[in-house]
Amino acid sequence: MLRIHFTGADLVRTRIASVPDPLWELALSIHLLRMRGTDPLLAGWKQRMINGLKPGGPLRDEVGLLLALNPPVGYFPDFLTPPEASGGIGAGLDAVLTTPKNRLRQEINALGDAQGSLPAPVDDVGSGHLGAIGELGTAIGRYHETAIAPMWDRVRTAVDADRGIRARTMIDSGTEGLLNSLHPTVRFDGNVLEVADYPSHREVHLEGRGLQLVPSYFKTPTKPVTLFDPELPPVLVYSVHQEARAAVVRGGEALSALLGRTRAAVLELVAQGSTTSELARRLDVSPAAASQHVAVLRGAGLLHSVRDRNTVHHTLTQLGYAMLVGRSAPAP
Repeated sequence: MLRIHFTGADLVRTRIASVPDPLWELALSIHLLRMRGTDPLLAGWKQRMINGLKPGGPLRDEVGLLLALNPPVGYFPDFLTPPEASGGIGAGLDAVLTTPKNRLRQEINALGDAQGSLPAPVDDVGSGHLGAIGELGTAIGRYHETAIAPMWDRVRTAVDADRGIRARTMIDSGTEGLLNSLHPTVRFDGNVLEVADYPSHREVHLEGRGLQLVPSYFKTPTKPVTLFDPELPPVLVYSVHQEARAAVVRGGEALSALLGRTRAAVLELVAQGSTTSELARRLDVSPAAASQHVAVLRGAGLLHSVRDRNTVHHTLTQLGYAMLVGRSAPAP
């Protein structure tokens, strides 16, 4: 069982990542490739990737090291998913490639303890050999280019929709309701979050650091996961809500045809709880134009607006949510 201990300060500092994390998506997508069955929405992607990764396939030689570092179950090294990746694949890759040698050795040793013997290139990474580190960087870049980047619009749409669902849950049921909504194996009593049937018994004390919740498109809909080292910035990575996955398929063109492309984009951004200034920046329009689009959608009953001093926050109504994903909002 995984047990995460909260203080009052941790509850205040619990937040949902504002953007997808490319290296968590990358690592979890590799796990997905090695598991039986898959979400129908990812079946085509999975088959294409498996074909490319067969022995003799175009990707196998280039990313074999990355596959060896990411077993489908159990431990895999924390250095592959640094917090810097929230700033994009470039920042994340730089963090991976500059991991201190002592940490590389420690985490590769832990991988060896979990998996038994390791291929020589993996052991070379643990020794900090420049050639092996360069090979790892090439493998991450090549796999990301082939497997993750072409899917990024889907990933981002699903994560944005999930943030909207979780924001509504938090508005209705508070932080306790939000945390309990993450997965059926999760139980939070106000002090301790428990994840049942976790691969190992873990006790994580947040001690005022808060918890970063990371929604993932490629995470299988099984229990959430966290980093192995409790001293690293605390995260809990969970699979996006099934309705968020559906939004990827149902959204897009039909909504744009109905509302117009800009107003459809406003609705999608408001699902994240955007302010007027954030809408203007992300849509590359003036604040006045953003306000006008918001006013039309608010008048149609698709969103609520609340002013806090000089900032106006927007959230979807039940009707707005139904318009975005094609059905009523799920219960918290």
